[in-house]
Amino acid sequence: TQHLKEMAKSIESAQGGLFLDELNRKWLDHNKALQMIRDILMYMDRTYVTNFNKTPVHELGLNLWRDNVVRSAKIKDRLLDTLLDRIHRERTGEIINRGLMRSITKMLMDLGHSVYQEDFEKPFLDTTADFYRLESQQYIECCDCGDYLKKSERRLNEEIERISLYLDPKSEVKVTAVVEREMIANYLQRLVNMENSGLVSMLMDDRYEDLGRMYNLFRHVFSGLVIARDVMTSHLRETGRQLVMDPERLKDPVEFVQCLLDQKDKYDKIITLAFCNDKTFQNALNSSFEYFINLNVRSPEFISLYVDDKLRKGLKGVSEEDVESILDKVMMLFRYLQEKDVFEKYYKQH
Repeated sequence: TQHLKEMAKSIESAQGGLFLDELNRKWLDHNKALQMIRDILMYMDRTYVTNFNKTPVHELGLNLWRDNVVRSAKIKDRLLDTLLDRIHRERTGEIINRGLMRSITKMLMDLGHSVYQEDFEKPFLDTTADFYRLESQQYIECCDCGDYLKKSERRLNEEIERISLYLDPKSEVKVTAVVEREMIANYLQRLVNMENSGLVSMLMDDRYEDLGRMYNLFRHVFSGLVIARDVMTSHLRETGRQLVMDPERLKDPVEFVQCLLDQKDKYDKIITLAFCNDKTFQNALNSSFEYFINLNVRSPEFISLYVDDKLRKGLKGVSEEDVESILDKVMMLFRYLQEKDVFEKYYKQH
């Protein structure tokens, strides 16, 4: 114990940035000595320690290091502050010694998971929340939705990389939950409804990459996808309602149905490319189409006219595959009709 107290004094006296280096050097020396002592006392470890339920030599050595060095009055807080300061510096663009960080955090893990959790991880998660709370407040005021999501994605990836390089892998789920809460969950409504750049704008401009990023970030957050899906549904229903009630569209039944098909293709592509073929988004798309197609009582008649038009043209040089493809798409619209017998009545008249 006296030897360890001397070691602690040597570590305490290390100035500035040399503190972690000195701690690491003494830790490696202690480990080397501990292994030698364990090898010498191996027989005792296997017999006396086991028979009398005593603490094994190696574990005893770790406990002494924990109590006399890592948790000593002048080292404990300084160690935590130094580790958190290095991480903050790295987050703000500085290059730090990741190998040294890995060695020190591994030391804490070797001393027992409770030591890593109590002495480092809990305060680390608190400072992480503070950092991203402040940064997200700055970003949300100056970025459009697409840029904000890019910055959030980059920060998440940086945290995951940091964990893989020098923190406990078990910390990943906790750290990502903190970043997602501070950067995404706290701004869900504001992000999807951002003027000229939110979800509706992305849908209108077919911004597959931004939509995919939004989907991937929102799906890890409670209610994230529900909010996005609701906004998409209300937008789709409103644009669909305008389409089927537009007097100009009603003058040309074939063009009317073609617009419906184009709209369906557009959203099918978005759901496939950006929303991972999410069934809940597909269901929302189907229910929206069923809603607005049936707002216009002439939809069955127009669909029958469209089919008749395409079949007539199909007899005039359009390939059989193209005609089949068109008819398959029209069948999707037919399924949305609540008055399917009306379609049949009109179709028989052509």
